[in-house]
Amino acid sequence: MSATSHSDHHAAEAESERDHVPTFRPVERLWPYADLSERHSVEELAELDPDLRAALWGERPGPFSVTVVFPSFDGERYAKALNLARAAADYRTVGAGESLRHRARFPSRAAATLRELYQLVYHLDGCEVLVDDRPMPYARELWLPLLWLVAMRGEPIPDP
Repeated sequence: MSATSHSDHHAAEAESERDHVPTFRPVERLWPYADLSERHSVEELAELDPDLRAALWGERPGPFSVTVVFPSFDGERYAKALNLARAAADYRTVGAGESLRHRARFPSRAAATLRELYQLVYHLDGCEVLVDDRPMPYARELWLPLLWLVAMRGEPIPDP
């Protein structure tokens, strides 16, 4: 095959591709593609890992806080737990249905409310305690009692 006929063959293929009309069009709900915002919503930013947020924007850590994460449950204690959680400095829900979780972040000055909520939900499967939004070893066994002890003495807990 000569060089001329080889280049003619590629030219013919390219021309046929331009003239080709697709026979398949994606389902209308998938076309056109989603128009995503170039800015993140407040909810999306709140869900970022604290380390990632600090790396991206250089944010300083906030005041010392303890977060209680718990699932929905049946009983009259649930309404009281929700009221206490909603009174937290930062409350939000994550997930839906069976995977719904309530996240209530308390600064150190709200140790009494944190303790009251924790006593309502500590026995639940899926109950977590986070220190500064991170899972910490011995959060339940060490951090919470220390926080309550200092709060009972009336001493302010210094922020970092």
